[in-house]
Amino acid sequence: MTQPQRSTDAGPPGGFLAEVKDAVTTRAALLVVGVLALQLAFVTSYIGAFHHPKPHEIPIAVAAPVGQVAERSARQLADLPGTPLDPRVVADEAAALRQIRDRDVDGALIIDPTGTSDRLLVASGAGASLSQALEEVVGRAETARGRQVRVVDVAPADRGDSRGLSSFYLVVGWCVGGYLCAAILAISAGARPANAARAVIRLGALLVYSLAAGLLGAVVAGPVLGALPGSLVALWGLGALVVFAVGAVTLAFQGLAGVVGIGLAILLIVVFGNPSAGGAYAYPLLPPFWSAIGPALPPGAGTYAARSVAYFRGNGTAGPMLVLAAWAVVGAAITVACAVRRRGRPGAAVGSGPPDDSPAAP
Repeated sequence: MTQPQRSTDAGPPGGFLAEVKDAVTTRAALLVVGVLALQLAFVTSYIGAFHHPKPHEIPIAVAAPVGQVAERSARQLADLPGTPLDPRVVADEAAALRQIRDRDVDGALIIDPTGTSDRLLVASGAGASLSQALEEVVGRAETARGRQVRVVDVAPADRGDSRGLSSFYLVVGWCVGGYLCAAILAISAGARPANAARAVIRLGALLVYSLAAGLLGAVVAGPVLGALPGSLVALWGLGALVVFAVGAVTLAFQGLAGVVGIGLAILLIVVFGNPSAGGAYAYPLLPPFWSAIGPALPPGAGTYAARSVAYFRGNGTAGPMLVLAAWAVVGAAITVACAVRRRGRPGAAVGSGPPDDSPAAP
């Protein structure tokens, strides 16, 4: 007498616990734990950066017709509790204005020793939070000295650029495009390219996407919405570099860690990069950790450069552009190096990726 066969839909023997073990693999469980850790890092990073903005060593120029008056005022500003300002004495108002436009300082106090009212030059195009912090700190200091201060915005944010945040949001959009493009390449063809040629092809596809994304983002922010002034060509070039740098970093992480590399890219760009980018709050208003890492990450470098292009005639963009170029070059080099190393390993498969990294694998 033949025994009845067990239905394949009955599941593994051993009850519900065995069913769970069969349905949820160890790899899937580890990935879920990784997502939970990434979520916790996201919450910690954003709240940590934004919950208590406090000005610290904001660079400000101090000028007066009499040098001794400027030096005395600069010392008084430097001695304010908590060191919110970093004052530098300059020769005259023209020198102070030049330093603001060159992005060497974020504001300037022009003292009139013959009267009781001084002028504070600010640049809201560099971020409304920064100019407002300067107004508050300098205003209190002037009031304590029995003087008044009149605020003059020498680089105002455009009418369509609410609180000077359009540059930040534009760069965030470019960054999202960069790591999503790299992630889609992984989903469609495997997380790790099979050889150097395929790695170069992926980088080439990313470059084409970067050029298109940079142009379209600049057109939307500039001519279409009227949110950002400045050179369209310069914004296009910046956008292409931001997208390619973030995409190359994501491809590099994928080459090193497979699909987990997408999570590592999000950790770097979104969790650490966005809150430290100087968008909502400029670097001098962020806690030390975020103000230190911000200029070295793509969102921060891109945001600073975009504001420079829009409101400061491109002054101060050299450093951020070098940062972005470094991420792009290093990311591309690691991507190709990982492909070469994988190709040279004994038993490496000739295909889009190892079975456990391929979305088509069982």
